[in-house]
Amino acid sequence: MSISALSSAVSGIASATARFEASAARTARAPLDDLAGEAVERMAASTELKANVAVLRAADEMTGTLLDMLA
Repeated sequence: MSISALSSAVSGIASATARFEASAARTARAPLDDLAGEAVERMAASTELKANVAVLRAADEMTGTLLDMLA
């Protein structure tokens, strides 16, 4: 279970990072085309990143608790 959570979290982190970088690149190329839309995109990518980091931390804590129980 936690390996699946780790895999999903890592994949989500990579996806959020790619979305953020793509939005930043679009803004750098044409800053006035859709400034508000790109700001929203970066905020959404940031929220997605934070959520996936939280999943990663929770999976790590669950694994640690399981190992403590088995020790």
